[in-house]
Amino acid sequence: MSEKPPGAEKKIAAGIFGILLGSFGIHKFYLGYTKEGIIQLVVSVLTCGIGGIIGFIEGIIYLTKSDEDFVKTYITGKRGWF
Repeated sequence: MSEKPPGAEKKIAAGIFGILLGSFGIHKFYLGYTKEGIIQLVVSVLTCGIGGIIGFIEGIIYLTKSDEDFVKTYITGKRGWF
């Protein structure tokens, strides 16, 4: 069994946060994307929560990526959106 890359342990929590609390940007804050988290929160407030669909979609994307892809894209690559 191969060992998970450093940072892969954040994938499940970030995915669940995105699905359940995506409109608050919690998944962004958890991954260290403070600016993106604030933007997500403001968009959700301005759209009366409809902007929360972005967090829901991102949560699903996080959970469907392999551990290696997740780390490469969001931990190492610091990709803030999708």
